Order: sequence, then C-alpha cells, then structure tokens
Amino acid sequence: MDTQTSAAAKKPKVDPTLATEGGSFYAETVMIHPRSVKGMFRTWKWWAMGVLLVWWHVAPFLRWDRGPGAPDQAILVDMAGRRGYFLFLEIWPQEVYYLTGLLFVAAITLFLMSSLFGRVWCGFLCWQTVYTDLFMLVERLVVGDRAKRMALDRAPWSIEKLTRKAIINLIWLVISAACGIGFTLYFGNAPTVLHDIFTGDESAATYGAIAVVGGCCFMLAGYAREQVCLYMCPYSRFQSAMLDEHSLIVTYEDWRGEPRQPARKGASFEGRGHCVDCRMCVVACPTGIDIRDGLQMGCIGCALCIDACNAVMDKNNLPRGLVTWDSIANTAARAAGAKPRYRLVRPRTIIYGAIVLVVGGLIAYSLASRRTTEVNVLHERAPLFVQLSDGSIRNGYVVKVLNMVRAERTFRLEVAGIDGATFTVVGGAANVASTDLVVAPDAVGTYNVFVTAPAGRLQAARTPLAFVLREAGEGQTTRAESLFAGPER
Repeated sequence: MDTQTSAAAKKPKVDPTLATEGGSFYAETVMIHPRSVKGMFRTWKWWAMGVLLVWWHVAPFLRWDRGPGAPDQAILVDMAGRRGYFLFLEIWPQEVYYLTGLLFVAAITLFLMSSLFGRVWCGFLCWQTVYTDLFMLVERLVVGDRAKRMALDRAPWSIEKLTRKAIINLIWLVISAACGIGFTLYFGNAPTVLHDIFTGDESAATYGAIAVVGGCCFMLAGYAREQVCLYMCPYSRFQSAMLDEHSLIVTYEDWRGEPRQPARKGASFEGRGHCVDCRMCVVACPTGIDIRDGLQMGCIGCALCIDACNAVMDKNNLPRGLVTWDSIANTAARAAGAKPRYRLVRPRTIIYGAIVLVVGGLIAYSLASRRTTEVNVLHERAPLFVQLSDGSIRNGYVVKVLNMVRAERTFRLEVAGIDGATFTVVGGAANVASTDLVVAPDAVGTYNVFVTAPAGRLQAARTPLAFVLREAGEGQTTRAESLFAGPER
C-alpha cells in the first residue's frame, strides 16, 4: 500500500530568488492550538492519560515481599546493589540479555499494533502525547479554548498576559518536577527517596536526574509538542512499512465527502458531498494536519478529528463516519457499494504475532529454567604458570561463584581433566583448607585457586581443565571450562 500523503503534491513552490535575495527556505514554527472536542475517542484519551499518569507515580510505592534482607519494592532498579527487580523476578547484571529481549518484544509488539490499528500507540499511549494533553488542559483551564489562546499569543505583552503565561509555566514546572521525581523513585526505596528529596538529603545525582527528566518533559510537552512527532520521533518516518490496505487508520471518506462546500443549516445535500469544509477536523488536530489530504506523516492516530467531524455531521443530520477509523480497503469497498471486510488475521500480523510469541516464550522458558548458580573462572596471566622445585607445574585461577538464592549455600569444588592434579583454595581473609566453599546469600564468592599438576601428565602447552562445583546435599553440579598452561613440549 502506498501511504505517502497527497499533501506532498500540494506543497507550495519555493521562489528560487529567495536564495539569492537573502530569504529563507524555512517557515517560522507556529504554535498549534488545537480546539477541544468531545466524543468517544476524546474520552478514551482522558482515560488513557489518567491510567498512565497514576501508574507512573504510584507503581514505585507498590510492595512485594521477597523475604528477609531483600528490598520489598515491587519495581526497583537497584544501582548500588546491581539488581533489577520486577515483582517476583530478580535480574542480575550479567542477565542484561533479558532486557534486550524485552525491548525486542516491545518493538515487534509496536509493529503488530501498527499493522492492526495504525498509530494507536502515538495517539493514546505515548508519553509525549500524554503530557502534551495534560499541558494543553492546563492552558485551557487558565486561558480558555483555542480562540482565546491564539488571541493571547497575538496580544502585546501586558500585565494580564504576563500573569497568565507565568501561571501556565509555573503549573507546567510543577507537573514536570513530578514527572522527574516519579522517575527517580524507581531507583531507590520510594518512600525514603521521596522524603529525602523534599528534605534536601538526596544526592546531587538524584536532583540532576529530576532536572534532566523534568526539563525534557517541560520543553517537549510544553513548547516542542508536535515538533517532536514531526521531526524528532523516527516512528513517523517508517510507519508506512508497517501498514497495508487492511490496517485500521484514521481516514477520510472522500467518495462521500467530495465535492466539499459550505452549507447552511437545513440545506439539501443532493448533488454534493457531505463535507461542509468547516475545517473542524483541522483545528482539532494536535499536529495541525488536514486528514482530508490522506494519510500523512504528521497524523498520530489520536482520532480527535473523528470526534470533531461526527459533531458536525450530527448538526447537519448526516451519517457519522465521514472521517473514520477504518482501512483503505474498506473505504474503497464502500465507495464501490460493496460490503466492508475486516481482516485482522493476515500474513503481516501472523508474522509479527509469531515473533512476539516465540521470543516471549523463549524469555519465559529461560527465566523459568535459569540456574541459581554460576561459576566463572579467570586464568591468572602473570605468570601463566610456575614450575615448582619437584618439577610439577602450578597455575593460578580466580574462581567466582554466583549464589542467586537468598540463603547461604555450601559448595564442594573439584577439578577434572588432568590425572593427579591437586589444588588449594584461598578466599576472603583466610586460607580455605578444605574444598568446601561457603557463599553468602545473594552474593558472589571470589576465591583464588592454585592447581598443581605433575609435569609428566601434561602432553601440551595448553591442557583442558574443568572446575566442577557440587552443591552440598542436593548434588546439583555446575561446570566451568578452562585451560592449564605448561612449558612447550
């Protein structure tokens, strides 16, 4: 499906003399003031905004019992402890691949949503949309609807204008600060962090994070607004690759609306289109596009133009749906007098859905079957080996035992691969005479291990050597492979 906008064909020509006469090829950015509308989609957007904002600020205060000594915050990124917690999951630094998998699933899910329902994410769920809606609500409450806001912008500076602008920006700053504070609460015990923020006891890094996140919220939602969607967000650039003729998008029924022309109340619509050219769909659009020109990069799929147009259709006793959320295939079918068909299941959606299920299933299986013990062995490089007085060869290793259980565990260490090899273990502040290694709960035990092998048992300069860790009582084993270095043969 070709989703390129027909608006590009209507782009005004640029006078080539501008370049030589000191003119500019770029128009000055004009603040867009959308008109408020009422309707089903506007109601859905209010609900989405409320739910997302409540979740953003309340989620850090949710508790989850993980046992003694463990943080009880349900969602927590513990930078100091190098852990990530989400409900019953505890993610360690070396398991960052789970985050990679989650981001991949999120991306493919976005593709699936787009192929089914267009830019529903942008119009209802994106944080830029949510905070922009909230900031615009503040403007309407302080100044009024579209006409009053535009008049205030055009008016010369006065005490009234300065006061209203100051009130708006002050409220925006409070909202932005709340956004930044909400972000920092995910990185520490939320009640404690919140208390320390307001008492001035938090670190400079925390206040810096609040300033950065809150500052971005203030600038992007308060002043950049649609410029973020049009120029900064890459999603609008490649949306056409995820859509086809059966994707449900915000569309204009041109077969029904054209030819458009103004109409008085009660006038007959015989021999003309239903579009009365009131431009309500344009003034309701948060990015300022005209949906009647077709699908465009600037359309974020918020569907407010549908609510605006339906209100006009009701006033003129015309059927709703001149601007509607439907597929291009169904629009063409209705134009030809055929019955529309909704094809949610098609090759594109099957592929996206299958990828989500497969990758999500692999992540779930990996989490369910992951081991609670890991062993990493690092060979000492200086020196690679030492020849003892009796001719035997000794190698040094650093063995790290990761205990991912919140209980102290005892392991028995063994080496395999070289007949007659012996070893000694040094760990913590004292020598460990036996091969039993005691690892603290939810911690990493680090030990220096010296392996000694008879010279006659080494057939090459590099001999495979395995470290086997066997848990006391349960008998579960964890194995790590390494090499034993010796003189050249």
